[in-house]
Amino acid sequence: MADIHSRPFLRHLRGAPTTYIRHLRRGRLAHEGVGISFWFRPLSAVISEVPVDDRELPMLFHARTGDFQDVAVQATVTYRIGEPALAAERIDFAVHPDTGQWRSAPLDQVASMLTEIAQQHALTVLGGLGLRDAIVAGPAAVRDQVTEGLTGDARLGDTGLIVVGVRVVAVRPEADVERALQTPAREQVQQDADRATYERRAVAVERERAIAENELQSKIELARRQEQLVAQEGTNARRRAEENVAAKAIETDGAAARDRLMAQVRADARRLAGAAEAEATAAHLAAYRDVDPALVLALAARAVADGLPQIGQLNLSPDVVTTVLGRLAQ
Repeated sequence: MADIHSRPFLRHLRGAPTTYIRHLRRGRLAHEGVGISFWFRPLSAVISEVPVDDRELPMLFHARTGDFQDVAVQATVTYRIGEPALAAERIDFAVHPDTGQWRSAPLDQVASMLTEIAQQHALTVLGGLGLRDAIVAGPAAVRDQVTEGLTGDARLGDTGLIVVGVRVVAVRPEADVERALQTPAREQVQQDADRATYERRAVAVERERAIAENELQSKIELARRQEQLVAQEGTNARRRAEENVAAKAIETDGAAARDRLMAQVRADARRLAGAAEAEATAAHLAAYRDVDPALVLALAARAVADGLPQIGQLNLSPDVVTTVLGRLAQ
């Protein structure tokens, strides 16, 4: 927007680098250009201010698809006024000489014109598509068709407008229809999620089963080794018992053999001693064989007397002495 400063009977206008200023004085062109400044008389001046920068126009309009479904098209058109002098002649861009404000709304008129043309081409494209195709391929088709239509539109060319680009953000159906269309995809996603959950659970169960089997195998192996250990311990105990029995048997046999040997030795010794004693007795008797019996009796009495306890006093009766003497005499 241009800056206008007031002076008595005069005004000074200073333009911007993105606005085209056109000054007519009494119907004749006095000044025109971008970023200019000049003095003018308000009573005889007609000033138009045309923006020449790129501007974006958001659009939102409804259309109907080939299967009679309403859709909302959200798009943005970028444009600029390429021929501002021509645009000033076709559209009222006049500004108030005191304030610099537009007397009307020229940009609204430009926006309405662009929206109507874009909507017309979008309706043509969407009318030949089904709802699903319109949602999936509609944005690209609408963008291409609207770009081509706006670029080749004669009215825009006569107005001096240049379409820089068209962006179609979305082609969306009504809320309930959109939810209905989203339901199969959501169900599919939910089924995939459930399948993934089931597969994860199946993998977890399989892993738990494998772990349980490993634990069971470990327990079986441990039990088997314990059985081997018990068997080996029993074998060792039995072997120790057998060894102890054998050792005791050997010890007993040795003791018995030793006892037999000692008994035999003692028997042999007794036998030898008996034989020697018998020989001695025989020799002793042989020595007394030819001796007088009375002498033998005396020796016997002497031997008996030697074996008797000591007698301090002995009393012999006549009968005893007579009997002894009688025997000696015999």
